[in-house]
Amino acid sequence: MNSIPHFINGQRRNDGQEMGTVFDPATGLAASQVPFADAALLDEALRVTRQGAEQWRHSTLSQRTNVLFTFRQLLTEHANDLAALITAEHGKTTPDALGELARGLENVEYACGLADHLKGEFSHQVADGVDVHSVREPVGVVAAITPFNFPVMVPLWMTANAIASGNAVILKPSERDPSGSILLAELLQKAGLPDGVFNVIHGNADTVRRLLVHPEVDAISFVGSTPVAKFVYETGTGAGKRVQALGGAKNHMLVLPDADLDVAADAAINAGYGSAGERCMAISVVVAHEAIADELVQRIAERTDRLTVGPGHDASSDFGPLITREHRDRVASYVTGASAHGATVVRDGTALAEQDGFFIGPCLIDHVRPGTPAYDDEIFGPVLSVVRVASYDEAVALINANPFGNGVAIFTRDGNAARLFSRDVTVGMIGVNVPIPVPVASYSFGGWKNSLFGHSHIYGPEGFTFYTHAKVITTRWPQPSESQIDLGFPRTR
Repeated sequence: MNSIPHFINGQRRNDGQEMGTVFDPATGLAASQVPFADAALLDEALRVTRQGAEQWRHSTLSQRTNVLFTFRQLLTEHANDLAALITAEHGKTTPDALGELARGLENVEYACGLADHLKGEFSHQVADGVDVHSVREPVGVVAAITPFNFPVMVPLWMTANAIASGNAVILKPSERDPSGSILLAELLQKAGLPDGVFNVIHGNADTVRRLLVHPEVDAISFVGSTPVAKFVYETGTGAGKRVQALGGAKNHMLVLPDADLDVAADAAINAGYGSAGERCMAISVVVAHEAIADELVQRIAERTDRLTVGPGHDASSDFGPLITREHRDRVASYVTGASAHGATVVRDGTALAEQDGFFIGPCLIDHVRPGTPAYDDEIFGPVLSVVRVASYDEAVALINANPFGNGVAIFTRDGNAARLFSRDVTVGMIGVNVPIPVPVASYSFGGWKNSLFGHSHIYGPEGFTFYTHAKVITTRWPQPSESQIDLGFPRTR
């Protein structure tokens, strides 16, 4: 069976006695093995990363820019190769995999402007003969711990800004679909990044725990489920690390009576079932005003009947399988158990679970209420729940009461309602007639409440802030005749 290597100091390595299995989710068959790094290999990889950080922090801005521009070009040239790896190990369709890469590319392009992003400030003559300026310097070694659902995009979100800022990165990708990370490492090497500045190690929860407290790690970037994000944040900060930890989501889409229901139904399908619902920005709850709820549910149901579920490499597939058999069975349980909690299963796609691979068809559940598993839990699958409300105020209260605060959308023709909604909801990313409001790279991605632990969002301006330390320098060049002793506190006036 094929073995997916580590990538350390510019070399492929297959060290590791404990092995994980990577499955083809479209067939359910084991496709590859992945070695897990033990403590000794992790120590070695981090020593290499520290050496890379000490070297790279002294690189010029033009050198970093050149590497990133070249890397960006190589990513476009190898787009189909990366998409094929994503489809083979994650299961998403080829167009969806190419879309994932495109959103990662945006962040590489943004990082190419590092000479502007890393500019400091200068204040002349703050006091007689005294100037003050600021600079931003790299934090050092960044541990990037990334999720299975975006095996290329999220590593690019983290890595582009971290490397642009002068840091070295050790990436621990998901053990479920790690091959894309190795190709990224090889493309960075080909782009001219010195060996040791970007390393990839594979592992499991034990590997993550070691990273969180390892003395060679200065900062940790994490994306994953909320319970793990909370653990990562608390453990990492407790060990003195700088941590950004993005957690789970339960994204709502409010549809008001004046909305274009065809547009809203299309949006619910696209945002609810794309990538089999395995997106942290997927719409999982449609909040329907009772005046249009019946009609909206009917239109969504009609559209689910036209969806084709199959292998990601099949051009006729609208979405592919889930990542593992265990996850598929967990997702199915929310549908089969929904009626026991008073909900109505409008479309049940769980019959597909009987075939080879980890498939579930589109599922639609109506009359879902808070306090039931289908509403309270992050399902992370192709399950769309409908909650009915009698008013705008009830909808906002429902959304704000939810412990997650990643993304939310409103569908309406009323500009004032949209404006009020954007102000009223306690959610980090808001779409107005946009179902998946992922910001462009020049803004930062991140939610509120249990969707984010730590104050720093990922990529964009906050990404550069997270991966750098601020340093302020106060300068005075006195003349010899100005020598004096003054034990008073320094003043600017």
